Amino acid sequence: MNHQLILIILLAYTLMLFIVGWITSKNADNESFFLNNRKSNWMVVAYGMIGASLSGVTFISIPGWVSDTQFSYMVLVFGYLLGYLVIAKVLLPLYYNLGLTSIYSYLDQRFGRWSYKTGAFYFLVSRLIGASFRIFLVINILQIFVFDKLGIPFWTSAVAFVLLINLYTFRGGIKTIVWTDALQTTFMLASVIITAIFIKDELMMTTRTMFQSIAKSEYSQMIFTNWQDQRFYLKQFFSGAFIAIVMTGLDQDMMQKNLSCRSLKDAQKNIISLSWALIPVNLLFLSLGTLLMIFANTKGIVIPGTSDTRFPEIAFNYLPSMAGIVFVIGLISAAYSSADSAMTALTTSFTVDFLGIKRNPKYSVEKQKKIRQISHFGMALAFIIVIIMFKAINNSAVINELFTIASYTYGPLLGLYAFGLFTKRQTRDRFTPFIAILAPLICYVLSKNSEEWLWGYKFSFELLILNGLLMFLGLMIFSERKHVNK
Repeated sequence: MNHQLILIILLAYTLMLFIVGWITSKNADNESFFLNNRKSNWMVVAYGMIGASLSGVTFISIPGWVSDTQFSYMVLVFGYLLGYLVIAKVLLPLYYNLGLTSIYSYLDQRFGRWSYKTGAFYFLVSRLIGASFRIFLVINILQIFVFDKLGIPFWTSAVAFVLLINLYTFRGGIKTIVWTDALQTTFMLASVIITAIFIKDELMMTTRTMFQSIAKSEYSQMIFTNWQDQRFYLKQFFSGAFIAIVMTGLDQDMMQKNLSCRSLKDAQKNIISLSWALIPVNLLFLSLGTLLMIFANTKGIVIPGTSDTRFPEIAFNYLPSMAGIVFVIGLISAAYSSADSAMTALTTSFTVDFLGIKRNPKYSVEKQKKIRQISHFGMALAFIIVIIMFKAINNSAVINELFTIASYTYGPLLGLYAFGLFTKRQTRDRFTPFIAILAPLICYVLSKNSEEWLWGYKFSFELLILNGLLMFLGLMIFSERKHVNK
């Protein structure tokens, strides 16, 4: 492909987002930035959250992952249904009844300052690392196939990419993101469908034979019954449920969009609609992954590097030029859709949970706005640093890294909220940070030695459940009987 053309597409797409940001940020204030004044249409939010839930990780890694895990990922997605139901019936009513801007304020009311800061800190770490991985994945792909050929160094690409995201979300925040996410979801899904059509045509298949080839492929196995296998269906299902709870229901990024809806009922409709929509969408990505493998095997193509490079390698080098253009648009859409909301959520949590701008009466509206804007640029700088660091150490498929880290960093949040919601005991607040450090450490030791200690058992995403359970037990030990109004 013409690398200058790809650069022009990137700039044109970004310009379009700036135009949307300019339109939606008119008359925006702090409440618009944080929650869109609770005026978001739930259908627009639900549709946009598809793109935010998927991100560049799904766009790149899930299709590439098919060769190793087949369709076992779909069992994880079915588990999301249970997790999103818990969010709709348990967590959203809690957040709306308390009128929260940051969901971690609940921990302050339920337990105290140290638990509150611990929960917010783990979100900051989790989302900063996770979002940086997603952005890194996209920048790295563009670097390999485009920017290196134009003589642009990686650090320059990273700085430019993050600053562009920062600028178009700078004023509008959630008010802007609700609409840009919807736009980006459309481009992302369209690019997958169009790429599948290009592959079908290159293999001279009909639509019917394409679906038959996917269904009969060796990569389409979904259910694995060996309990020692990392793809064992039961642990995949329940891991999916808990991943949905913590990475959506206990995540300020995802919940901030829900809290911007007009009412609790609208937010519940949004989250249930999203849970069902993710089933055909993820099936679409896995089907594309199978088509990519069939195409590579048929054409005798050997893809160098990790599985993350399979999709771009075929799109850029083995399909018509238009396929490469479509891929770039989808890739950029995937990157922006997760990164912009993550930056806004991190700014919200940092300013509300740690700087306390909404609790301090000394801060005028203008002062709050200034602090928010400085913090927003600070978050952009943090993203750039983590992305460049990850470039130096990356050596495996990003999706494995992402969910492994999430298992460790979201686990304490799972334990904290479970203890708060399902017990009436009061923790000894000052011990919470220590328990939140100890639980992931124990998890790490067990995961490294599980095959030797647990008769060949290998941990996968269920590390999240174990981590949350250890946190819950630690809080139980350091607690006392005391009735608490929830």
